[in-house]
Amino acid sequence: MAKKTTPESSPVANFEQSMQALEALVAQMEAGEMTLEESLAAYERGVGLYRHCQSALEQAELRVRLLSDPAKPEQALAFDVGQDA
Repeated sequence: MAKKTTPESSPVANFEQSMQALEALVAQMEAGEMTLEESLAAYERGVGLYRHCQSALEQAELRVRLLSDPAKPEQALAFDVGQDA
């Protein structure tokens, strides 16, 4: 039986926290006071946070598509930011 992901362990649940950590890391790097080694470590951490955020956004979009049409989520229309509801 497949184990269901709990909200606490879901990337979607931690999206805001990851985004804030990424923004803080970028600000630290932009300050320009890190050594090369610190910059590389920060960059690695940033890539991990970016991937986590991207995964969370993809999962959120999938959940919205499934809610829109559970029978055919692959046929759901892409989001249009400029479109009024």
